[in-house]
Amino acid sequence: MGVTIKDVAKKAGVAPSTVSRVIADNSRISLDTKKRVRKAMKELGYHPNINARNLAVRSSQAIGVVMPSSTDKALQNPFFPEILRGIGSVAHGTEYSLYVSTGGTEEEQFEEVKRMVFGNRVDGIILLYSRANDEVTNFLFEKNFPFVIVGKPYAYENQITYVDNDNVRASREITQHLIDLGHQHIGFIGGSTERLVTVDRMEGYMTALKEAGLPVRDEYKVQTEFLESGGRKAVEELFSLDQPPTGLVIADDLVSLGVINMLEQLNFHVPEDISIASFNNVYLSEITRPPLTTVDIQIYLMGVHASRCLIEKVKAKDEPAKRIIVPHKIMYRQSTKKKEL
Repeated sequence: MGVTIKDVAKKAGVAPSTVSRVIADNSRISLDTKKRVRKAMKELGYHPNINARNLAVRSSQAIGVVMPSSTDKALQNPFFPEILRGIGSVAHGTEYSLYVSTGGTEEEQFEEVKRMVFGNRVDGIILLYSRANDEVTNFLFEKNFPFVIVGKPYAYENQITYVDNDNVRASREITQHLIDLGHQHIGFIGGSTERLVTVDRMEGYMTALKEAGLPVRDEYKVQTEFLESGGRKAVEELFSLDQPPTGLVIADDLVSLGVINMLEQLNFHVPEDISIASFNNVYLSEITRPPLTTVDIQIYLMGVHASRCLIEKVKAKDEPAKRIIVPHKIMYRQSTKKKEL
């Protein structure tokens, strides 16, 4: 016969009901008692029947995570494994599992989210994007289902908990860095303007140019996918201009890698011919050649905050909406250089 709650209770010197409350992480049980009971569980090799407990308390003990596009494409970008690592670190510590959406299109994602909610598959959801007129966001808000957005919401901003950076300020600072190096022809490569992260980073870029008295040229602004292939397409567009830029602000490190590779094919060199400043500080940014000057947005920490906020909302449905702004830092490396006169 396997180990029972009564066995754990006897070893820990508590009542069986106390063991049940520790398993449910009841806030009324002292930390010392929780430690003693968990130690007894570990020593006896006791594993609670999570399914039975979750059925009793109408909890799945799982967090849903929704990507901005198909999971296959999203996971090609190191941003997403890193933020999942942050989310997972908190989830693991609180005994939550992760349920990652695998929908390939926005419609498939929406259907999957509805299955998560109506099927009681998850207790709450983290959206790893903020998109205009998003069906998923509207659905979760209307159903009053616990959810958190990574990024600034397009709607219901004061009523939705979200985790973000000050992307306008960060982009203004990284653009100013290129201006300080003497660059006057500076391009911007971002994602879809349906996503607020691109809108905010473009706004910061344009603000820096205007403050420096430099023109904002529409042909210098390119929208593409946050993939390496997107960077190659952007280069083809920008370097077919009569006056190509000498500096680039790129809204994602992975796109920057595609830009560098394509520039090399065109016989341009970074930073000798063109300086590149980027965003995210993913692990590739430091080992690529040249290492990227980039904005460290603390991706892992964003995941930690998102996970903590969601679990707080799950445990207390009336938890007020929070706005968490994770600080950024510019990592100055070798992809930017003073413009030679």
